[in-house]
Amino acid sequence: MRRIRCRQLILSSLTLFGAATVNAQAAPPHAAPGRMIDIGGWKLHLNCTGEAKPSQATVILEAGVGDFSVEWALVQPSVSSFARVCSYDRAGDGWSELGPHPRTMKQLVYELHTLLEKAGERPPYLLVGQSFGGVVVRLYATTYPNEVASMMLIDAGRLNPWRFINGELVQLNTTAKGVPVPAVKTSSPLRESDIPPPAREQMQAAARQLVARANESREKLPREAQEMRTWALGTVKHVAAYVNPFEAEELALMLAAEKEREYQFGDMPLVVMTAGKVQYSEAWLQADHAATQAGLAKLSRSGKQIIAQESGHHIHIDEPALVINAIRELVTAKPLR
Repeated sequence: MRRIRCRQLILSSLTLFGAATVNAQAAPPHAAPGRMIDIGGWKLHLNCTGEAKPSQATVILEAGVGDFSVEWALVQPSVSSFARVCSYDRAGDGWSELGPHPRTMKQLVYELHTLLEKAGERPPYLLVGQSFGGVVVRLYATTYPNEVASMMLIDAGRLNPWRFINGELVQLNTTAKGVPVPAVKTSSPLRESDIPPPAREQMQAAARQLVARANESREKLPREAQEMRTWALGTVKHVAAYVNPFEAEELALMLAAEKEREYQFGDMPLVVMTAGKVQYSEAWLQADHAATQAGLAKLSRSGKQIIAQESGHHIHIDEPALVINAIRELVTAKPLR
């Protein structure tokens, strides 16, 4: 329930202003470890390490909502010893500039694809998505199926998430009204000056609340990573990055597409890693989460579920060795087809 309310804090603090922002606050406390890549008038931060091998997929790390590349500080260095691995910051997060609005998931997938292409990173990819990132990589895999060799979903988000709307707990996809999702935008990121002052004030207030909890469950991250989280979550651009008035529509479409085909991803090697610790105080929500996670493994005939017994939602931080070993197995796996 706390995770539901945390995401709701971001969403409910926003006015749907139809504009983006760039960071007008102090510079980040640390220099970007990777490269800043221009993908059409806005730059995204991409941090790739390790050697690319012709016989192996490149590992792409997709963080959860409100998170960015530093989340993988306990995983990426070890993975880079046996594979090419890339973490990145979605537009508005971390070191990245904010791109065009609205911030649809379709836009995120386009931006990741363009980022990898412009950076010279080539498929096939092993997509690793944590929480909300699990939804993003699933959409990537259906949008660019020929690029994805395998997938790992780490306590991944669902297509019918519970949200508080008008004081009631409802499944977000049920609120979809069939409104068309806008086409992706390939240019013209908007600026902070386009945000009406009342909306900017709401975002600043939301950022202050997020900073107070910036490193909850992140005590194991290196000091530099925690400092970057404290800085990033306090920026207006970070809050503005989550304005997506079409999320319910996108989730409803994804859920419908999933139901059209048993084993949506065929024989693709798939690992579903699920938190073993109780996350919800309400028993029915905990049971619902467990059932949903088990169902994710059925997205592929090769699906496998691993329960991370010592972990909460952030398995890549609580038990990084478990994630690293699973990635090692996946980069050497071959599809059955």
